[in-house]
Amino acid sequence: MKANIPIPGTAKARLLEHAIEDFGTKGYDGVNVVELAQKSGVTTGSLYHHFGNKLELYKTVRAEMERRVLDRMEGASAVIERSTAKIRAALLVGFDAAVKFDACRLLGEQDPSGRSDQVAELLAVLREQEPAGVEHLLVALWRAALLAVADGQPADRARSALAWALPSE
Repeated sequence: MKANIPIPGTAKARLLEHAIEDFGTKGYDGVNVVELAQKSGVTTGSLYHHFGNKLELYKTVRAEMERRVLDRMEGASAVIERSTAKIRAALLVGFDAAVKFDACRLLGEQDPSGRSDQVAELLAVLREQEPAGVEHLLVALWRAALLAVADGQPADRARSALAWALPSE
């Protein structure tokens, strides 16, 4: 078993479960470690023991949610030949996955840890003939749609706006 996959029911597993929920809906700034620890049935000392600090816990949660969404984006783009259509499919499938996982705020906000943008890196690989740098604009559009959902806009409406704005062939 990998060291980063906690045993179900342990303090670390409960912390991760609630952190995914809280960071997904409240974002980094909206999560209070004392409240998160209480919700998880552990002490703040346990949170710091397992993750070091709030930022490290956030990085763990964000990396996991990005991995889940990126797996789906890569799968969607793998079955399409044209780069523009690949990018469109990847972003729409990624949007749907983020909504399904209730991770719109988490993946819509800027990563406070300063890690490289995994979604932009995927789009850079997919863009082939598209202009260099277009991936950053498209990711900004994608994140804006996610934040709109996090702020209460219906997901279908935000998705329609995103689909309208994405290049299609």
